[in-house]
Amino acid sequence: MKGAIKMGRFVNPENSAFQVALNSEIYVDKTGLIKYTNKVLNTKQAFICNSRPRRFGKSMTADMLTAYYSRGCDSEKMFEGLTISRDSEFRKHLNRYDVIHFDVQWCMDPAGSPENVVSYIKNSVIGELRDEYPELLDDAVTSLADAMSRINTATGKKFIVIIDEWDVLIRDMAADLNVQEEYINFLRGMFKGTEPTKYISLAYLTGILPIKKVKTQSALNNFDEFTMLDASALAPYIGFTEEEVRNLCEKYHRDFDFVKIWYDGYRLMGRHVYNPKAVVSVMLRGEFQSYWSDTGTYESIRPLINMNFDGLKTEILAMLSGGSVKVRVRSFQNDMVTFRNKDDVLTLLIHLGYLGYDQKDQTAFIPNEEIRSEFAEIVEEDKWNEFTAFQRESEALLDATLDMDEEAVAKGMEKIHMEYASAIQYNDENSLSSVLTIAYLSAMQYYFKPIREMPAGRGFADFVFLPKPEYTGEYPALVAELKWNKNANAAISQILEKKYPSSLEQYTGEILLVGINYDKKTKEHECAIKKYIV
Repeated sequence: MKGAIKMGRFVNPENSAFQVALNSEIYVDKTGLIKYTNKVLNTKQAFICNSRPRRFGKSMTADMLTAYYSRGCDSEKMFEGLTISRDSEFRKHLNRYDVIHFDVQWCMDPAGSPENVVSYIKNSVIGELRDEYPELLDDAVTSLADAMSRINTATGKKFIVIIDEWDVLIRDMAADLNVQEEYINFLRGMFKGTEPTKYISLAYLTGILPIKKVKTQSALNNFDEFTMLDASALAPYIGFTEEEVRNLCEKYHRDFDFVKIWYDGYRLMGRHVYNPKAVVSVMLRGEFQSYWSDTGTYESIRPLINMNFDGLKTEILAMLSGGSVKVRVRSFQNDMVTFRNKDDVLTLLIHLGYLGYDQKDQTAFIPNEEIRSEFAEIVEEDKWNEFTAFQRESEALLDATLDMDEEAVAKGMEKIHMEYASAIQYNDENSLSSVLTIAYLSAMQYYFKPIREMPAGRGFADFVFLPKPEYTGEYPALVAELKWNKNANAAISQILEKKYPSSLEQYTGEILLVGINYDKKTKEHECAIKKYIV
């Protein structure tokens, strides 16, 4: 029976695309996702939109699902030894479905223009369905939804629809409302309402953006969305987990601590998530650098950042320094046009992978050294006036710290506080942390992103600045402890009593302990600095 199936480009495709992934030197098994999709087949949860940044394995996942479900191939040997093969229902759904799989990005070229993409997809897929079911689809059928419905009514068969880069027309044709409206209506016709549940067992959309909102409602509100804001049950299958990265480091003899600093930072459901493209590259090449940037989309967001909504640039500088900023994510319309405030831009940056997101605290931050270096170059290229001002004050403060000039550091902190208080909202202990990260902005040239609440000794150090490998001979590690309405010497005592420096001995032979106190009544800062020799 399987031999009679007509393999197509879009309908019941074969499995060679996923085989390419398996052939690669590094393949991290993510077939556990199939257990989830099998569980939700033919349920209300069977409509899935899984959005994530570039190079986070979107297409590989779409190819994997196609290889597993498509009746156009026999993939049992391909999945042998992978996680899903050990599941009790592995064979129940293996290669049993009519699968429709298309990549909207790929369709742009053969369609000839964005305006023709929808008609190209419909004509191509219906044409292949007509070849498979000639007696059921005559030339009068021009709707893909109608075609699937007719086949289901006559045969009882249901489809699995997999769309890769589903949002490319939303992103690339942001200003062409006609193209967007035609595309959204096409998707609605296929997926919205009760009728599609009769002919679709599973719909899986993957792209960068969540589903576009129309008049504050999702254009396809019957889809379960898994995003960089809330990945829910799919969190282990978006990017590499810490355990997966640790295993790769052992195999390829890479320093896990540096891989973590460079490529960790995304947080999904309490999990550490790493950029797969970057991790694979550093394993194979051995060089710590930015690998993700080659696929970036910064040019499309540069004008948005330069509009500087509500002091956006200042907040980016705070994040560059290692801080976090509050962000309201609900107003974002999931497109590249509708931006009403700073929060909308920050939310887009989260979806694009330029920022991480803490779901619990509702804060955004620069996730790792790779992205931090990208932002630093952007700021330099665009010559932000805000950066020039911050940099000048920060360089003086860093020099004073390294010279152990306690009075100068205290005065420098006060100056930065007074000049940028409105931007930082300086009124509590958390704000003191924001001031400190801003104050040491210039340190990013020589130090990695400061680690907040780093486990050290018998407690957690407020801030730890680790010098980059090329600067360890010139710059000491910095351990900073902050106090509010107490005194700076108490901060130093806490660092020593709880043995914070003990966990840093592997990084450098010299450590500076920095205690900073802010007196709310006098509005004055106090600083104490002590050299710690290993």
